[in-house]
Amino acid sequence: MVNKQKALLPITTLAMTFAFAVWAVFSPLASTFQEMFGLSSTQKSILVAIPVLLGSVMRIPLGIWTDRFGGRQLFSLLLLFLIVPLVGAGFANSYAMLMFWAFFIGMAGTSFAISVTFVSRLTPPEKQGTALGINAMGNIGTAVASFSVPSIAAAFGVQWAFWGMIIPVVIMLLLVWFFTPDMPKPKQQKTMLESLSVLKYKHTWTLSLFYFVTFGAFVSFGIYLPSLLIDLYGLTPVDAGLRAAGFTVIATLARPVGGNLGDKIGAERVLTFVYAGIAIGALAISLGMENIAVMTAACLFIAIMAGLGNGAVFKLVPQLFPAETGAVTGIVGAWGGLGGFFPPILMGMVKDATGSYMLGFILLSLFSLICFLLNRIVFGKKQEKRRKHMHHDSGSHQAVHCFLLLGAYLLVQKETNIMNSFWRLRSEMKFCIYLSCFLRKLFYTYIVHYFTNYSNIGGDS
Repeated sequence: MVNKQKALLPITTLAMTFAFAVWAVFSPLASTFQEMFGLSSTQKSILVAIPVLLGSVMRIPLGIWTDRFGGRQLFSLLLLFLIVPLVGAGFANSYAMLMFWAFFIGMAGTSFAISVTFVSRLTPPEKQGTALGINAMGNIGTAVASFSVPSIAAAFGVQWAFWGMIIPVVIMLLLVWFFTPDMPKPKQQKTMLESLSVLKYKHTWTLSLFYFVTFGAFVSFGIYLPSLLIDLYGLTPVDAGLRAAGFTVIATLARPVGGNLGDKIGAERVLTFVYAGIAIGALAISLGMENIAVMTAACLFIAIMAGLGNGAVFKLVPQLFPAETGAVTGIVGAWGGLGGFFPPILMGMVKDATGSYMLGFILLSLFSLICFLLNRIVFGKKQEKRRKHMHHDSGSHQAVHCFLLLGAYLLVQKETNIMNSFWRLRSEMKFCIYLSCFLRKLFYTYIVHYFTNYSNIGGDS
């Protein structure tokens, strides 16, 4: 007889993987649909982003209902529902019909709220960071879509990119229904309004903003990177899909590491490093996107940072809201999904208006800096209890110095060919010195020091 408790984590992770593959099915096909229907960059971006909208907003009620009715029931119902829009999308013969079915395919994104609530309610608190990090590796489904969808479409036709997804969805439906345990009934049944009362807590909004940036970066890069690479470098859809899949795989593998670090050294410390890193990586892309090597290195760096951040944020959710995990998971997850909805549309509009994607990456950098500072304000006092003020604040100061220097450098280079002049200016030497000092100090401050001195402390905040 199958031990349903032990089967819970692998089955829900695998089910989320295929649900996320469904959620991202339009991304690798966006350039194909652009050619078929003569779409503008903005129209293509909307098609890619529209599934994210419903999948984000509906995470709120689905997280609450999972607390109330159980993860096994909700997950099974979701997988059953996804069969309908997948069948319909295969028959779509116009942009309007694609948009219609893309909207309902977005429900696949709610699998995150169901799965995280399901796993967290059946996992001991001291293991939640690691368990939720592993469970959220189901995000790798976007990479599965990037790997498989272009090849399936090329071999069997575009319609089979949708119809082929039905097979794993049905298999996971059977596994979830028959081989996962029921959740314990809540001690008190809350109404929807009572569940949403968590909105009055500042930590709900803080975590929502944090996840808006980290998961938003993960989703928007995952779904828009193929189109971006095709546009910038003329890659084939298959090549661009494989490169985008690499981003998704790295970010997904980094997520459980972020959760595990949150268990060991405190999630707020991990996030300090994360937001400084994303800010620098986004500015690096805005400066050097004409060079595919620079673009690749910066994207992979952001993938690591976003993955660590996603794991760390969801270490804090059950830690700060142990009795309201489902509601907060839905709300925070919704904001994370919306963080992936707006950037692709914004990037398409920026490209149509200016002919460049630079402004979009500058905005990502600024949002990351805001989260960096907010994390210091909200959780900084708890970090200070475990370190000496004068010695370890230097890592944060280095982050701000490096960010300001990059911003100044961007203004200097505004009207020049960035990559051709990059190594000829004296300011570049200062940039290299600051960046190397920042990375060295940040590594010591937030990794080596805490592992050395606080490895016996759990992820309290």
